Amino acid sequence: MMIDYTKKAKQIRRDILTMVHTAGSGHIGGSLSAVEIMLALYGEVMRYDPATPKWEFRDRFILSKGHAAPVLYAALAHYGFFAPEHLSALRQPGGILQGHPDMNKTPGVDFSSGSLGQGLSVGLGIALALRHKNIDSHVYVLMGDGELNEGQNWEAALAANKYKAGNLTGIIDRNRVQLDGPSDEILPLEPLKDKWAAFGWDVTEANGHNVENMAQALKSARGGSSPSVIIAETIKGKGVPFMEGNFEWHGGVMSQPEYESAMRSVTGNGV
Repeated sequence: MMIDYTKKAKQIRRDILTMVHTAGSGHIGGSLSAVEIMLALYGEVMRYDPATPKWEFRDRFILSKGHAAPVLYAALAHYGFFAPEHLSALRQPGGILQGHPDMNKTPGVDFSSGSLGQGLSVGLGIALALRHKNIDSHVYVLMGDGELNEGQNWEAALAANKYKAGNLTGIIDRNRVQLDGPSDEILPLEPLKDKWAAFGWDVTEANGHNVENMAQALKSARGGSSPSVIIAETIKGKGVPFMEGNFEWHGGVMSQPEYESAMRSVTGNGV
């Protein structure tokens, strides 16, 4: 049975927009750009049991760009880690969905993230620990391209190559926009593929808005002897024309008319 990921992507985007609009704060642009990446991971690639979120033999996922928590929460709810009703309480006191992922509050979160540049180091540590325990699980780390400004990522990249962490895959949400402008103007990253290859990583480029293409890249990365990274080409604010490629929607509050317009854009009909 073929899975309609187009329909699923629309639902995830609706959830993101509604969560952030209801909360009155949150990060939209980088959440919308990562929707298909999350669907490929949770729908096609990762091994997990939502009924037992701490199952020892699960694959691990770290959202290094923790400000994009809305896309992670929408995916976790969609795949059964908690009831979708919790999505309406994003950033609310006493709720389980904080502004950044919290492994102590939210089922399915493997690392409390949001301090940019740390996720790959933590992912490497987990990957090495799993290997030490002879557990055949894989670790996936989703990074923003803007956070590659942080030197800690490159220290982790060097170490991962030294220790041949073949059970570690980094994913770069290459939407080319960060908090206050185009990432390549703020601190140029190109030639990004060549940089990772020079650090000893297996590098694949993929269409980050095509679930099948992403899933194929992720599956191919699994089982190698070297760490792997997938550069996923995406669009910031994907699905909402007035947000696409616009750094002002890295984070922001939608007016009611903007919210209704955005919802029409991602679904093709009214709210």
